[in-house]
Amino acid sequence: MSDRWGAYARLATAMILVGSSVVAAKLTVAAIPPFLAGTLRFTLAVALLVPLFLAREGRPPTLTRRDWAILALQAFAGIFLFYALLLYGLRWTTATAAGVITGTTPVVTALLSTLVLRERARPGQWAGIGLAALGAVAASLPSGAATGAAGAYPLAGNLLVFGAVCGEACFTLGSKAIGARATPLFNATAVSVIGLALFLPLAIIEARGFAFGAVPLVGWLAIAYTGSFVTVLAFVLWFGGVARVPTSVAAGFTALLPTSAILLSAMILREPLGWQHLIGGVCVLLGLLLLTRGPQKAARG
Repeated sequence: MSDRWGAYARLATAMILVGSSVVAAKLTVAAIPPFLAGTLRFTLAVALLVPLFLAREGRPPTLTRRDWAILALQAFAGIFLFYALLLYGLRWTTATAAGVITGTTPVVTALLSTLVLRERARPGQWAGIGLAALGAVAASLPSGAATGAAGAYPLAGNLLVFGAVCGEACFTLGSKAIGARATPLFNATAVSVIGLALFLPLAIIEARGFAFGAVPLVGWLAIAYTGSFVTVLAFVLWFGGVARVPTSVAAGFTALLPTSAILLSAMILREPLGWQHLIGGVCVLLGLLLLTRGPQKAARG
């Protein structure tokens, strides 16, 4: 029981930290090009994770080629593509529309876990997933003055954001598939190293002629925060939690991503907070309550 609730705490904290990265990204992108920002973030993460891994575990576990392929897929889909598609999607659509679409993450993850991992969620878990997704969507609705233009190319932008959602879902499935054969610290280190390698070529292009001295302090602080807390701490917590629960349960916790992003945007960036955000938060909490009740052993077909 305590191990299960410990896993819930890890998952919830990880998704709240990932949600906070939306606020940090708003502070970062205004000063640093996207792929250069991603490279700086993961350079810091790797600089922290590699020494920590060597000190605590010393050597990587024995993994198959399939395991390494899963890690590479996680880094590509859940780190590189998620970041790139979300960022460029927001250039063509509104943040409100993107928030609504990211609210579908629990359902997409649960559906993929059924199709790929053959996990069958209980009816109560499906109800919890649906309620959590509904809450995330409700929390992402505009509040009067926050309603803006549809964006330059809303359909294309929305499709890119949905691609980011699929990337996040693949990251969750990969976490479950490899979790029993590698430690959370190793998983976090491996995907961060691979993610850095993916960002680096495009970052080199963006770095040409870039005025690093013109970056304000808040930009560097945002990079430091996302590199340490959002990448290192959140990744270790997420890998540690998802290995101990069915994927359908982990899927529900992803609803905390858009919800926490909206709440933190209201607190830190002073963006408007309306009644729909409060109702959405309540729905998410009720959905998570349904997900975390009862037996947690996933059935496999």
